[in-house]
Amino acid sequence: MYEIARRHLGKVVAGAAMAVTGTAVAVAISLPGQAGADDTPGGRGADRAAAAGTGGGDGAAGAGGQQGAAGATGGDGAQTTGTAPAPATVVPPAAEGKKGVGGDPLTDDELVRAESLALTPPGATAQQDVDGGKGPQHLGTDLADPLPGDATRRAEVRFYDYARDELITRTVNLDTGKVDKSGTQRGVQPSAHPEELREALELILASPLGKGVKEDYKDATGKELTSTTQLWFNGDLYRTYREANVPAQLSRCGEHRCVRLVTKVLNGAWIDTRNLIVDLSARTVTRVG
Repeated sequence: MYEIARRHLGKVVAGAAMAVTGTAVAVAISLPGQAGADDTPGGRGADRAAAAGTGGGDGAAGAGGQQGAAGATGGDGAQTTGTAPAPATVVPPAAEGKKGVGGDPLTDDELVRAESLALTPPGATAQQDVDGGKGPQHLGTDLADPLPGDATRRAEVRFYDYARDELITRTVNLDTGKVDKSGTQRGVQPSAHPEELREALELILASPLGKGVKEDYKDATGKELTSTTQLWFNGDLYRTYREANVPAQLSRCGEHRCVRLVTKVLNGAWIDTRNLIVDLSARTVTRVG
């Protein structure tokens, strides 16, 4: 029912692409250097060493030749010794202020303030986040486009209200501390937030359909899977218009927020969960073909 894709020992993997069932669209995942089961320190350095020091001219030898380690030999037989490059210097990032200037990205303080200001309007407590808590689910915050001739910094904050299945977008003025513009939309589904993906994985593990995931995890590790923290996961929205066959249980996806996950053992094997679709609005898990 599930597949565990294992990589060959010693192979350094820079990324993986997993095809989405029933479509020509692929879900691409780029892994950090330490994310793979068989990643080894210095893997890329070994590749660089193999390519270093290619010789040229009269009798010069590269790194793979007999004289590569001692340096290149010139035409007159004299040996020259290469100079090792100086150690790299890491320059610390500049200190971030509380407020940005012009088109600078929003600072951490501005991000926190923008979200707080956007939650101020009455009625926010009647809205719900992905796990049913009070207040809408935060999806993202971006610097808003400036108005002509106005240097005021504004932020566009996006929320999702699971109580009404509505996308809420509010533009807050970071100078005045007021909400300049607010609007709601239905049937508009931005990319999933990491908190939504984690909740989707929680629902899979709590569902009878999660039994196979737990079995695959035990086969790969010899241990029981009891928490989402034992898995690396990623994913995004399940969009019905990209699918060849959509089960009736998922016909409201698009109106509802539905997601598909890819998962793997931490630093280990992939566990295929692409055929399990989670309707976060209805809090159900459905298997697709």
